Amino acid sequence: MIAGASQVCWAHAILKESTPAPNSSIKGPDFDITLRYNVRIDGSRSRVRLVAADGTVSTLTLAAQASQDTLQTHAAGLKPGVYILQWQVLASDGHMSRGEIPFTVI
Repeated sequence: MIAGASQVCWAHAILKESTPAPNSSIKGPDFDITLRYNVRIDGSRSRVRLVAADGTVSTLTLAAQASQDTLQTHAAGLKPGVYILQWQVLASDGHMSRGEIPFTVI
């Protein structure tokens, strides 16, 4: 008799694509933000914050999820400079994932 084994696969959320892209320059002062992940995420338990060069932190309001693997929001009134987009999402496996996307507003 051959015993079979199963392997548990944890699907931590990994950012696959973003607008703005990491280390990119984007035309301001207003623009849409889109974050797409490799797995389904819980938008109601996810957060996106914007950190300005002076340390000011703003929590961005997320739009209703159009796709289960995507978050969308909008930034408005940004002055030229360096920013960091901080994201925190709850993945379908129940684990929180976090990351940062540095970019420049021109």
